[in-house]
Amino acid sequence: MNILKFITINSFWLLFLACGSGNTKPSSLFAIELEGNKNKFQKNETVTIGLKNKKEKTINKVTYSIDGKEIPLSNNTITLDIPTLGNKLLKANVDYDESSVEITKKIKVLASKAPEIYTYKIINEYPHDIRAYTQGLEFHNDTLYESTGQQGTSWLRKVDFKTGEILNQIDLDDTYFGEGITILNGKIYQLTWRGRIGFIYDLKSLKKLDNFQYGKSKEGWGLTNDGKKMFKSDGTEKIWFLDPETLTEIGNIETVTDKSIFNMANELEYVDGKIYANVYQKESMMIIDASSGAIEGVINFGGLKKKVTQHEALNVLNGVAYHPERKTFFVTGKNWDKLFEVQIVKKQ
Repeated sequence: MNILKFITINSFWLLFLACGSGNTKPSSLFAIELEGNKNKFQKNETVTIGLKNKKEKTINKVTYSIDGKEIPLSNNTITLDIPTLGNKLLKANVDYDESSVEITKKIKVLASKAPEIYTYKIINEYPHDIRAYTQGLEFHNDTLYESTGQQGTSWLRKVDFKTGEILNQIDLDDTYFGEGITILNGKIYQLTWRGRIGFIYDLKSLKKLDNFQYGKSKEGWGLTNDGKKMFKSDGTEKIWFLDPETLTEIGNIETVTDKSIFNMANELEYVDGKIYANVYQKESMMIIDASSGAIEGVINFGGLKKKVTQHEALNVLNGVAYHPERKTFFVTGKNWDKLFEVQIVKKQ
């Protein structure tokens, strides 16, 4: 009986130790060490990297990667030549002894240079409905489409931009706060703010065809497209990619300068590989590389708000549409009585 008890206890401890050794945390064995103990770097920066061997294991091989792409190691350095910027997880796959583990380190990869500064030149001024809390603007065949916000005054409109005449309008249910729009393949797609739902309309009639749900992006702010996929802002540093067929999120970029990760991209407009984005609550707009997320330019629209009728409900700059034939931008704001046609020019 005592011998059996001794064998049982020892078997239990052997099993416990075996399980324990299998559950060893990778971080207790190794750690990624970066030059200067920094966690912020710039795109294409070459960084000294090392692996701290906490238990003096025999290391056979180490490979580093970001977003599933291997980062070659050369003379104990890696070069951060990665396609998208922002918050990243640097991974090290370590083969040691007869085992292998993956360890990670959080880093930020920022733009390689500071944004250039732009200003604007007013080409024309047109009438704009002072009641419109503008959230989205887009041109199609010389006709302006506009989405507005606020519960009870959220609309989708088809507008003659030269006269301000409303050609067609559909009202959203009072429970919804309308947000950005985009036009693709004969349909208009419209976001709502916190309703976690978007609507799809026929371009010609504005008849509602369907709706779609949000995924990881909890809010709807701005919406645009490049002809193949949609870009959606949600008030964070992320701009999401949406599959136009399923309206599901298939990836994202993060908006960054050379100094920091930046959020608050609002209304969006895609032009020639760049996303023009209103900055929430600011009289400015960002020019974002649609592939990497780098903020390449900032447009200062200071003074434009003073050119409209001043009243109690007057709010911030919001709404940007590009006219491909005229090659000019149209901008307005929430409860502004003017729509401005402008050229974007680099500040001298």
